[in-house]
Amino acid sequence: MAKPEDTSAPQRGRDGTMRGYFGIGVERVSKPMNVGNLFRTAHAFGASFVFTVNAHYDVAEAKSDTSLAPKHMPYYRFDDVESMTLPQDCSIVGIEIVDGARELPSFRHPSCAAYVLGPERGGLSGPLLARCDHVVRIPTGFSLNVATAGAIVVYDRVITLGRFAHRPIATSTEPEPLPAHVSGGPVQRKRNADGARTKQRHTR
Repeated sequence: MAKPEDTSAPQRGRDGTMRGYFGIGVERVSKPMNVGNLFRTAHAFGASFVFTVNAHYDVAEAKSDTSLAPKHMPYYRFDDVESMTLPQDCSIVGIEIVDGARELPSFRHPSCAAYVLGPERGGLSGPLLARCDHVVRIPTGFSLNVATAGAIVVYDRVITLGRFAHRPIATSTEPEPLPAHVSGGPVQRKRNADGARTKQRHTR
């Protein structure tokens, strides 16, 4: 049987944007202003959707979301963890200060991910942590505001998966421009005698 294609390393688009998608949400949050700040930031960074889980949130009460994010991207309201339904192959990434959590600077962001944060006073619930494929912590001395933590996470995703010029070693040096994108030859997929799919790239 042929091995499945490795999709662990997200690919970058030709126009500087990253392939894949991400969404971000909160569990049991009670302050609409915090949620509004988070959703506005997610909107600015190109999130594909936002969501809440067992949370008090009303778009009309979230005056901090001046971009009205839920009116420009899908917003999903889940009553509890059990009803939380996400796209197939979408990894759930919990942001939490718990033992065993991976530090954000060392974390490889999944190509397709849904990030979730806990309430202002407390952390992610046990059932939601159990649903997480990854748990990540921001290396700070104490917990941050929900919107601030979310902004740090999505910014980290963008700078690590987006296509940007590398930072120069010296502060006085200009970054080198990115080389032009070069497309490979067409790919033909065939099945061998065992029925397994093979891939062959033709060079130009």
